[in-house]
Amino acid sequence: MAMSGGRDDGEPMMEMNTTPLIDVMLVLLIMFIITIPIQTHAVKIDLPQNADAPQNVVDPVKNRLTIDPAGLIYWNGTPVDRVTLRQYLDQTSRMAPEPELQFEPDGSARYVVVDEVLAIIKRSGVTKLGFVGNDRYGGVF
Repeated sequence: MAMSGGRDDGEPMMEMNTTPLIDVMLVLLIMFIITIPIQTHAVKIDLPQNADAPQNVVDPVKNRLTIDPAGLIYWNGTPVDRVTLRQYLDQTSRMAPEPELQFEPDGSARYVVVDEVLAIIKRSGVTKLGFVGNDRYGGVF
């Protein structure tokens, strides 16, 4: 018979077929991985406001956000840190006609800095975002 496995002398098969067991274990493993909740960590901190910062640095029509090769972030030509950038973006999102944000990273700026700034822009909820200067990278790729 086909089920006896080994030789034709009628002895029972001594090895256990582990293929179905492995298949079931892999399916269970994939199901457990899918059902694991995504861990999100957030720490809310009230940071002090910079008192000497100018109050009207947000243009109601358009704002230019640039990153230089050293990784410094500039808001309309003024260097800013990430916290101040987030405050400016929150201020622009509260304006009635939301101003356009023109984002222009330098071609030699580190990708990590550009990615962090894009994440800050996305978290702030900006809906009018334009990338400036992409035409100069057209022949690079």
